[in-house]
Amino acid sequence: METATTADLRENYLVDDLFETGQVHGVYTHDDRMIVGGAVPGHERLELPSWTEVLGTGSHLERRELGVVNVGETGHVLVDGEKFELGHLDGLYVGRGSEVAFTGADAAFYFVSAGAGATYPTTALVHDEVSGVSIGSAQGASERSLYRYAWGSELKTATLQFGVTVLTDGSVWNTLPPHLHDRRTEVYLYVDLADDGRVFHFLGKPGATRHLILGNRQAVISPPWSIHAGAGTSSYAFIWAMSGENTEYTDLAPVPLEQL
Repeated sequence: METATTADLRENYLVDDLFETGQVHGVYTHDDRMIVGGAVPGHERLELPSWTEVLGTGSHLERRELGVVNVGETGHVLVDGEKFELGHLDGLYVGRGSEVAFTGADAAFYFVSAGAGATYPTTALVHDEVSGVSIGSAQGASERSLYRYAWGSELKTATLQFGVTVLTDGSVWNTLPPHLHDRRTEVYLYVDLADDGRVFHFLGKPGATRHLILGNRQAVISPPWSIHAGAGTSSYAFIWAMSGENTEYTDLAPVPLEQL
């Protein structure tokens, strides 16, 4: 990473083409074998692809579990025929073995799937009903609310964790101080950013960091050896998702800024 060109970094860590009307797109990463995807139904009903040539199974969730967050307007996710309505930033956890489809003319569904060795119940996660944890400060331009959807407490999952962080107007910094997850990969999807806004996302090993510049609805993959932190040109939200050796949200190693 230290000697990679910007083009190399974008090719290997940036996910910038998930959301296309009428399509389901996904990226498979060997880092904890996560799949990061987007589904924009438009006026169609879209099925969650099996991607058998990649996963080697007859259905996507045969050996996986799924987290979904709607980054568009109200739509529906169908799980084994049961319809779940998701508004903006509402989430849904789907357990192993289910069949999933997406509908909603103005909806845009972001999803992450990860390997699962156990099956847990499908659970709706309404954004307005999840208690936000206030962190950061206005003085540090990092005031934000952390909404933990699946984080190793309350909602049981096999390996997947995900949630949403919303920055307060006037704040731009996320995830300060930066940290490492030696036992987990984390993916950020930046959302609710102005069309001409950007986030400067920092990644790499402490003492040898690099950066990527991301726009709205673009994601970045942070392997276990990489920090993750960023600053935007305005306030925004981001969806974080993790998978790896455990589901303890606090299993991380903070990196003091002087180590960077």
